[in-house]
Amino acid sequence: MSEYKPKTIEFNIRSATELETRSADFHATMKTRRSVRHFTNRPVDENVIRNAIATANSAPSGANRQPWHFVAVQDPNIKNQIRLAAEAEERTLYERRASDQWLEALAPLGTDAQKPFLETAPWLIAIFARKYTLSENGEKLKHYYTPESVGIATGLLIAALHYAGLGTLTHTPSPMGFLRTLLDRPDYEKPYLLLVVGHPVTPLEVPDVSKLSLDEVLTMV
Repeated sequence: MSEYKPKTIEFNIRSATELETRSADFHATMKTRRSVRHFTNRPVDENVIRNAIATANSAPSGANRQPWHFVAVQDPNIKNQIRLAAEAEERTLYERRASDQWLEALAPLGTDAQKPFLETAPWLIAIFARKYTLSENGEKLKHYYTPESVGIATGLLIAALHYAGLGTLTHTPSPMGFLRTLLDRPDYEKPYLLLVVGHPVTPLEVPDVSKLSLDEVLTMV
């Protein structure tokens, strides 16, 4: 197996004050992020989506195998097909598959099987996790830490889109196999998440929820 050639990069060493300021500024931006279920149909330029996905593509991954693929959808017909398939799965979930405990947890959020945002929002980004890829001669190239790697890339994508000024919703209809079929993806790719992207309606009403305090989620030793 060939080894990667070494490459020298210049890392910008910042002062302690600048580090704290930049980290606080980014936190101030990200703490305004909310899951959005009401979008306008205002267009979003393709380059914004490309830049955000390029940021996601910079994520670390097991053995640098980059086990992800992103399908950015703006075609109205495809979005309609996705909505119909997602709502069919969601109806089954709410009516038969979800436990009473699960439905009780969802109730305060006001969600149901209707997903109009899948057509209203200008973009849907389907994220696929690759179990492996194929070399030029058809040989399977195994991937490592795939869920962890794709999760990190997805987090960067959400952060990049929010930083750009867009709203997002992480949508996970279960099961999501229809995405592979509708978007013509190979069998070795598994649908991971459907990200809804666009401009939120204004004013925007969201559930009055809060995050755990830092003391509850952080231990420093």
